[in-house]
Amino acid sequence: MAEIELLHGVSQIPREDWNALVGGESPFLEWDWLASLEHAGVVGPESGWAPRPLVARQSGRLVAACPLYIKSHSEGEFVFDWSWADAAERAGIRYYPKLLVGVPFTPVSGARFLVASGLDRSEWVARLGQALRELCLANEFSSVHVCFAREDEIAPLRSAGFELRIGVQYHWRNDGYPDFEAYLERFRSKRRNQIRRERRALEQQGIRIEAVAGDAISDELFDSMYRFYQLNVRGKSWGRQYLNRRFFELLKERFRMRLCFVIARREGHPIAGTLNVRKGDSLYGRYWGCDSDVRYLHFNVCYYAAIEHCIEQRIQRFEPGAGGDYKQLRGFDAQPTWSLHFVADPRLRAAVSRFLKLECKEAESTIDWLRERSALKPAALTLAGDQKPR
Repeated sequence: MAEIELLHGVSQIPREDWNALVGGESPFLEWDWLASLEHAGVVGPESGWAPRPLVARQSGRLVAACPLYIKSHSEGEFVFDWSWADAAERAGIRYYPKLLVGVPFTPVSGARFLVASGLDRSEWVARLGQALRELCLANEFSSVHVCFAREDEIAPLRSAGFELRIGVQYHWRNDGYPDFEAYLERFRSKRRNQIRRERRALEQQGIRIEAVAGDAISDELFDSMYRFYQLNVRGKSWGRQYLNRRFFELLKERFRMRLCFVIARREGHPIAGTLNVRKGDSLYGRYWGCDSDVRYLHFNVCYYAAIEHCIEQRIQRFEPGAGGDYKQLRGFDAQPTWSLHFVADPRLRAAVSRFLKLECKEAESTIDWLRERSALKPAALTLAGDQKPR
């Protein structure tokens, strides 16, 4: 008989026990990332992200879990439900607090339900999904949101009464390119020449870009990266500083082996950088910033240099983060993301359900449209010598 309970943070669970469940899943699910958010104080009741991981044990052994948070707002989620909250308020329905399964401030897809090896994953996703629903109803939370879920989690959660929501991101795939020039050959000449101009513009200004990973990342670069992160947040009217210096210090101590910094230097001094996370055959772009207003700097640091690093290291997939239709012009193709939602109030649930059915159709249509208009030529055409009109 399994015992399912709520804890007061991933940091309450032994690191080796939690990571045994994570296995090869997303690096942002690992104890070092989630517990560091807690230890740095960037998640907690005061921040509106109260960690309450839901765990299941059999004979004392941890067999399943999900990273769960009690939310008192909707910031830092990247699956926006502001309109739902507004509709609830106008209807006299309390929307906060709510429950959220996911990784704070991280729009990266991955397993949201961790299940021990050898157990029926679908069964446990359904069981935990049902437990979340019961938790919501028994404690008068407005809703449960499972953000950036894995595709195999959709069916078990829908069977537990959750509604599907589809989003769009832009991801890069390595089609076995021997070098960056081979990648450029996948573009038609106009776009290929534009990328070359954007790269050359920085070289002409004496700006050099390099990727440094793992133990090669100096302690000083962590200070620079935190400074860039702050500058980027403060430079945007909608910016929110979710992370603090302590979190970056904990990454330096605990997570350095997963990190890859892409740093731009002028006269040897860092002027821009992006923090990426690598696990297995995937690279994930997370935080970027700069202290110099240089044209094309963002594209070069966040995209071109990271793609070049992926090619050199034979990394198969690069996810640069949420948003940015301009990514498609640079070889990132549209991919669906999935989230699942259970709303307690029957009136609000019906309204959300109607909205999501229409939104899902629109998202699917948009993804098809974007894929048909990929900036990349089909590989077969490239190998045949670029026979398609340019």
